[in-house]
Amino acid sequence: MPQLSRKGIKLPTSPIRKLVVHSDEAKARGIEVFHLNIGQPDIAAPVEAIQAVKKSDLTLLPYGPSQGSLTYRQKLCKYYEKHAIEIVPDDILVTTGASEALTFALNVICDAGDEIIIPEPFYANYNGFASAASVNVIPVISEFNSQFELPPLEKISQKITEKTKAILLCNPSNPTGYVYSKKEISTLIALAIEHDIFLIVDEVYREFIHDGNQHYSVLQHPEGQNHTLMIDSVSKRYSLCGARVGCIVSKNKELIENILKFAHLRLSPPTYALMASEAALDAPDSYLEGVIAEYGKRRNILIQHLEKIPDVEVSHPMGAFYCIVKLPVIDAEDFSKYLLTDFQDKNQTVMLAPAQGFYSTPGIGLNEVRIAFILDSEKLIRATNILEKALTAYQKLVS
Repeated sequence: MPQLSRKGIKLPTSPIRKLVVHSDEAKARGIEVFHLNIGQPDIAAPVEAIQAVKKSDLTLLPYGPSQGSLTYRQKLCKYYEKHAIEIVPDDILVTTGASEALTFALNVICDAGDEIIIPEPFYANYNGFASAASVNVIPVISEFNSQFELPPLEKISQKITEKTKAILLCNPSNPTGYVYSKKEISTLIALAIEHDIFLIVDEVYREFIHDGNQHYSVLQHPEGQNHTLMIDSVSKRYSLCGARVGCIVSKNKELIENILKFAHLRLSPPTYALMASEAALDAPDSYLEGVIAEYGKRRNILIQHLEKIPDVEVSHPMGAFYCIVKLPVIDAEDFSKYLLTDFQDKNQTVMLAPAQGFYSTPGIGLNEVRIAFILDSEKLIRATNILEKALTAYQKLVS
């Protein structure tokens, strides 16, 4: 039997998708599953995006530029200008989703055995991207009780070694919903400059800010041009997850030039997806205003109903559409599996994402789950009702 690579064998399984087999089995038994486990928006994409593809008269799908079409990058510049980010098209490289953007970035910045520092909990696939690039993740724990704010600077500084190549974070955060302040971003940029490393900021949830908080982009800082890069995507902003169109943005010319080499290997972004993404930028401001308002409403309803459940603790997300929830159980993954394999209420159940997979430090987050408020208010209320009943039944079972 041929041997597989150690890299492939050690690649972590997605905690967001690892319970899918049990979800599929529940559905096969006729049970309706409320998916709170994955950030798949249920809000319609801009009509401009869908119509651009439907009305296309292409007779073939040709290769495009590896860095993405100039017209799309020009439109992106105008979009970013609205957010006080001043860039030119050559600062942008279009990728097949933010996932490819992060994969390119890690491969260009790091050699095998190098390290990146990430405040945890963090988007679970960061572990996978790092592992695939033979890069080691060095976690710094953010605390639930402080709403997952940036860990003290000295704790981050202590993790920096000669192998450290970058600090990576998501702003607003998936999975916590924390929004890093201008002061926190500026502090990290100063640290990156001091140690001559990169600061990578995943800003795919930039639009989704709650309670009057402000988003400060890593690219707004005037002093970090050579040490910063931003990751972005249309997936969440325009409900175009399946388009798989993202980008890397940086004013570091050498970085972009070397990332382009990796882009050449996959030739070009997908034609129809790029068409839809470019057209989405023509949507009126009212589209995103409505989407943001809807997620804010869902956030408030979800927190209100979760906090009514005995012994459940909820983080209050400042942005994105996720929150971390502490459950009165020892093993949240076992409970999440139980919801799909052994529990139903009126032929309905709930799927959660166990939060242990969003940490890199072993033994952390065992009683936590990530919940995505991507369902309408009525379904969210029903899902929390099911969750409360399931917790009561589960606690009796394991006691």
